Amino acid sequence: MSKINLACLIEDDPVHIYLSKRYLESSGYIDNIHIYNDGKEAYEGLKGDWESKKTLPEIILLDLTMPVWDGWKFLDEFTKLPIEKQITIYILTSSINEADRQKASGYNVVKNYLVKPITMPALVELIERMED
Repeated sequence: MSKINLACLIEDDPVHIYLSKRYLESSGYIDNIHIYNDGKEAYEGLKGDWESKKTLPEIILLDLTMPVWDGWKFLDEFTKLPIEKQITIYILTSSINEADRQKASGYNVVKNYLVKPITMPALVELIERMED
């Protein structure tokens, strides 16, 4: 497994931000992490990076339930951008609703749907399996 230059965490809960960031940093696979607290902030930041030809993340961990723009709104808008880079998105949410799982599977960019809380071994496995 090669190193990931940039990961993006889109999450509004400070506890989940802390844990996910700590796990990502401790994994040894991630060089840089950008954190956004809602979908709109993430969309605007990533769109700006794309427009100015800055580095985009290889992986996005996306919560569904957030203020301003939820994860669904982010996905709807982000997938409209003509970004050529392969970006893998993992839903990381507290929702156990089967309808949410089905909806997530309808997005080509979403690789997996994970229910919080995520553990360090689960996150490392997710990163290691990215190239599969």
